[in-house]
Amino acid sequence: MAVAKAGPPHYLCGMLPLSVLDLCFVTSATPGSAALRNSLDLARLADRLGYARYWIAEHHNLPSVASSAPDLMIGQIAAITTRMRVGSGGVMLPNHAPLTVAERFKTLEALFPGRIDLGIGRAPGTDPVTSLALRRRQGVAEDDDFLERFQELLLIEQHGYPEGHPFSTISAMPADAPLPPIWLLGSSDYSARLAAQIGAGFAFAHHFASHDAVAALQDYRRRFQPAGRLDRPHAILATAVVCADTDAEAERLAATVDLNFARRARGEFRPLASPEDALAEPWSEIDRRRAQANRARVFVGSPATVRERLQTLVDATAADEVMITSAIFDHEARKRSYELTAAAFGLSSATSGASVPA
Repeated sequence: MAVAKAGPPHYLCGMLPLSVLDLCFVTSATPGSAALRNSLDLARLADRLGYARYWIAEHHNLPSVASSAPDLMIGQIAAITTRMRVGSGGVMLPNHAPLTVAERFKTLEALFPGRIDLGIGRAPGTDPVTSLALRRRQGVAEDDDFLERFQELLLIEQHGYPEGHPFSTISAMPADAPLPPIWLLGSSDYSARLAAQIGAGFAFAHHFASHDAVAALQDYRRRFQPAGRLDRPHAILATAVVCADTDAEAERLAATVDLNFARRARGEFRPLASPEDALAEPWSEIDRRRAQANRARVFVGSPATVRERLQTLVDATAADEVMITSAIFDHEARKRSYELTAAAFGLSSATSGASVPA
């Protein structure tokens, strides 16, 4: 995997790269097929605005999320953009044979050399029954086998199996294309420590994590060991942002986020509701408390408000990069949110992708 050039963290240089985490949101007015096309439209915009990366999530059997095949979307997005790195945020490794992951991402790297990221997560990204359906032909283990799968992925790429092992003769094709840079995703300290141990980049899911972001990223930096992948730690802070021209308009748009969280907390997984429908919802007291508590993880407001609040967390975590997800009902309003956030942090297409590790 490629090695990043040494130098001070981006947050100390005054250059904060921004990236996109896209779940391909399905709304009550936008079916899944349209949501996928909206993602292509958003990716073109993000590429023009100067966003550094565009990552596609993997979820299954969720009515509000259309991104079930990130590798397919990565190829489509890389083909219509020119500057950004494009990757997975992430491939949920428990759902896939490691050889399959290696082959698909080496194929992407061969087609779009130097522009692909392989972000890996250890959760299935779905409910237990759907997870079983995804894995039942693989020989399901009752225990968490993420580490074994991850080690298998690395050994296949590095031809690390000893002579005589059944897998020692396997070459993930195309053999002349390297596996893209690996990033570990997490919402606790487990992946932070593993990423540090192997010298990989780490992306922390602040947008849904209950674990403290500051503790996770500090732990990652403290334990980081250069291992031929990166020569210094690179921490991505994934955050939820709703930005609009005014604080009042952003608050209106964020009603969608509030209702989506309240519904999920009570086991309802439905397409995103419009702000109008969300505000008209008969809210229970517990729903209101849950949504209010979640607001600590959502950055809502005008560009100045979002920048001030987000910068405070960036300073505390020493994040090298911020990756933004925006569960906004209206596609044009979502695009506007990314435009305003880019302007607030001074992004420019001339510097797109600069100073971020490959």
